[in-house]
Amino acid sequence: MIVIQTLVFYALASVAVGSALLVVTMRNIARALFLFFVVLFAVAGLYLFALADFVAITQILIYVGGILILMLFAFMLSNREMLQELQKGTAQFFALPAWSAALTAVAFLGVLAYAGLQVTAHEPDWITEANNRNAVIEPADNTVQQLGLHTMTHYLLPFEVVSVLLMMALIGAAHLARKEDRL
Repeated sequence: MIVIQTLVFYALASVAVGSALLVVTMRNIARALFLFFVVLFAVAGLYLFALADFVAITQILIYVGGILILMLFAFMLSNREMLQELQKGTAQFFALPAWSAALTAVAFLGVLAYAGLQVTAHEPDWITEANNRNAVIEPADNTVQQLGLHTMTHYLLPFEVVSVLLMMALIGAAHLARKEDRL
């Protein structure tokens, strides 16, 4: 049983990483968005392996069901001339050469590796305290109730700010879709 779980975990992880690499390197925006869909589903599967069932369902409902659909609408409603320039390669967002982007990526990977080594070398005090009190989340624990209470009490303002941000993105996509001439 453990061998099957390990194989499924590595399959989900490789699908997530492989699809993410394709999203970054693909030139066709529509295909990249659909591969991003695959990445988000694979990450939701990885959340299930981390015993975070509520986060996995939230990942599917919010990111796959909301944000990705919003990105698809923004793609469909955006200016055709801009999309044609992007596909031809004439529009440039950043004027950095390829070696500079690779150097930045390697530097960022180094920072992440260093941070990961520091976290494993020096366990934070709150994790040590939780282990000593035996306050570790077990598979049978009900975390959904606690998450719901915190979302609707302590974190209500950030929750509403995110909804306003999504509404602003939708208004921006509708504004870009207008066909009238701009000054």
